[in-house]
Amino acid sequence: MKKILLTGGGTAGHCVPNLALLPNLYEYFDKISYIGSNGIEKNLLQTYSDVDYHAIDCVKLERKFTFKNFKIPFKLISSINQAKKIIKNISPDIIFSKGGYVSLPVVFAGAKLGIPCVTHESDLSMGLANKLIAKKCNFVFTSFEQTAKTLPNGVYTGSPIKNNLFLCNKKQGLEFFNFSGRKPILLITGGSQGSNAINEVTLNALQELGNTFDIIHLTGKGKSTNFKADFYRQYEFLSQMEKAFSACDLVVSRGGSNALFELIALQKPSLIIPLPKNNSRGDQILNAKYFSEKNLCKMLLQENLTKSSFIFNVNSLYKDINIYKKNLASYPIKSGNEKICELLYKISR
Repeated sequence: MKKILLTGGGTAGHCVPNLALLPNLYEYFDKISYIGSNGIEKNLLQTYSDVDYHAIDCVKLERKFTFKNFKIPFKLISSINQAKKIIKNISPDIIFSKGGYVSLPVVFAGAKLGIPCVTHESDLSMGLANKLIAKKCNFVFTSFEQTAKTLPNGVYTGSPIKNNLFLCNKKQGLEFFNFSGRKPILLITGGSQGSNAINEVTLNALQELGNTFDIIHLTGKGKSTNFKADFYRQYEFLSQMEKAFSACDLVVSRGGSNALFELIALQKPSLIIPLPKNNSRGDQILNAKYFSEKNLCKMLLQENLTKSSFIFNVNSLYKDINIYKKNLASYPIKSGNEKICELLYKISR
């Protein structure tokens, strides 16, 4: 019986790609288990009854001076010991990590037990957790080809992408949102947690944008508003993203790697507003810049985000929509699911 242990979390971006791989993984592995925290990944895994979920205590490094960081070594040792007990019980043939602080104790414990470990880096630049565990891993898979070239054990595989995103057509999407299709559909999302900056500018610009577009707005949990209009559909969270992608003609999004690869694979012209450096390590800016320089999307920095700049860039994107569609069609990105799963099977002990 072939068994694989998945890990990764802290944010949806470190968990959702693992979920995207599940249908493919079952073609190669008989048993799938997951180690995460009691956070977002635990909630996301609740609907997957065929995956055994194990929660451990995890520590997060704060990117600023705080006395909490001095406790990390002691908490990490405890987390590694918890992970080690679970791993011994599962006895997986391989451990696959999608990064995030949850992955540290799991990979450290797995490597110490002699189990092959592989991690995947979605961003153009390496995240902190993956930097720390890279040497403990047999290989580091990457979404960007040039990222793999910077690593001695790097392997370019592409990005995991949910298969069901391609299974819905325009008509089904329009019916789901009860739009006629007479106006172009604009999808606005701030990522899994939502974005206060994007939500605020969207609400300020809705009346003007509503003259041209029908709008689907994903606000993030706890961030809904009371605005109502015939042209406007609002959701805190949407589990059926394939409906939104199939319905929409253009997208406003953050610059997370997973979202970018999905949008490009689906050939959706997009305005990307990456998370600013003071709220991140700058990875979203690098991701968005990489694709905008290839004319596959437009980029608007949050520091330049105003009502007028937002409306101008959305309208500009729509004006040049056929140019972006042509560029996207000539730059095909395929799902990395099959390659990732094939390699994991070969590497598994």
